Amino acid sequence: MTDEELHPGIQLLGEAALVFSVAPGLQAQQRLWAACRWLQQRHADVEWVLGMGNLTARFDPLVIKATRLERALETAWAASADAVPAPGKQVEIPVRYTGADLAHVAEHAGLTVAEVIALHTSPDYTVFCLGFLPGFAYLGGLDERIACPRRAEPRLKVPAGAIGIAGSQTGIYPLASPGGWQLIGRTSLSLFDAAAATPALLAPGDTVRFVEVTR
Repeated sequence: MTDEELHPGIQLLGEAALVFSVAPGLQAQQRLWAACRWLQQRHADVEWVLGMGNLTARFDPLVIKATRLERALETAWAASADAVPAPGKQVEIPVRYTGADLAHVAEHAGLTVAEVIALHTSPDYTVFCLGFLPGFAYLGGLDERIACPRRAEPRLKVPAGAIGIAGSQTGIYPLASPGGWQLIGRTSLSLFDAAAATPALLAPGDTVRFVEVTR
């Protein structure tokens, strides 16, 4: 896709943050990964926060001017056009498909529960970014046939390891927390360990495949 099709833009958020946004998609996200690495190497005094289709700079306006970061973002985005995506690791996630909302997702899709499970385990998903909770991976690649809106009323507590669907995304709760995703299963795999050298199991660019297990 060309830059015109990706619609890149920069917006000031208050006095101490800038957000660079593009049309969402895997190609755009790969360029954002490259741009983020480029900026982290050259502007270590700025906090760079990678999101879905966006990259946010949090900075001290007394130390660095927003206009300087705007130019840096534009330069990084231009440089990302020639970047080769760094290969991520491949991770298999064992899943017991016993989620409380699995039947609802099937009904919404007009499919059987078995068909929903088959469609959820078929793709190789790409980790677009981490957010919401430490180690929470936003995964791209969900089959649109099982896309489903969030719950009208979020749960006060979703257990760690719960796997859900929200809109056209699927994700895994690394920690217990409130949440409004439609829960379809759960994994016993630990996705976040604060004491580990690398706390989060998944990172942007990794590939995830869900594998059904019965226990």
